[in-house]
Amino acid sequence: MNIHGSVVSAREIVLSTEGVAAGYGGDDIISNISVAVGKGSIFTVIGPNGSGKSTFIKVLAGLLPARTGEIRLGAMSIARLSAPQRVAAGLAYVPQEFNIFTNLTVGENLRVSTEFLERERRASAEQRERVLAIFPEVAGRLGLRAGYLSGGQRQMLAFACAMMAAPTVLLLDEPSAGLSPKFVAEIFDKVKSVNAMGVTVVMIEQNVKEALRIADIVLVLVNGATRLLATPDDILTKHDLHKLYLG
Repeated sequence: MNIHGSVVSAREIVLSTEGVAAGYGGDDIISNISVAVGKGSIFTVIGPNGSGKSTFIKVLAGLLPARTGEIRLGAMSIARLSAPQRVAAGLAYVPQEFNIFTNLTVGENLRVSTEFLERERRASAEQRERVLAIFPEVAGRLGLRAGYLSGGQRQMLAFACAMMAAPTVLLLDEPSAGLSPKFVAEIFDKVKSVNAMGVTVVMIEQNVKEALRIADIVLVLVNGATRLLATPDDILTKHDLHKLYLG
């Protein structure tokens, strides 16, 4: 494992894990994952299929418990918090699938996205306007039933819903999966726009070319373990991804 600590040390740590292991049944899918995500950065996780990427982000989101290890949001331990409690603490998650209510309108999806939170954490009118300004495709379809949206539009809506709670850290599980090239480019532009607002992004992504283009630091997972933690430039100039993936 090669860890470039100087990449992270220049920033305040906003999300970190130490020795995290998790899995399903009796087997660990990921083991001994220790990372530190700098505030305001785009932290991207890549790796071959079956490497544990989605398992890792589900553990961060609170959808799968860590069997061992620690997870911190800033200085606060969140390893034992439920998924809704993590949202209330400032962690939002956009799953790859089933990420909107297709029977509700676009506007209703935005409204219910923070209804489960305590009143002081629910989306304010100001936050709603900020979100709609970032996602004009969503703003122009508030009365439309979400089931009529295209795949790319649904992903934009899911992204917008996650932003309604004004998260500190946004977790994205393969945001470009299954999208047309047009929407792939737009999704990555939205990631950059949200990050420019100060939101830290942790993103699982199979589109390695686009992921490396916008990432500040990249974690390469192989067989559930850290193979490399480095900047995109280091990966592109000093390493062969094919060899990294194959071990």
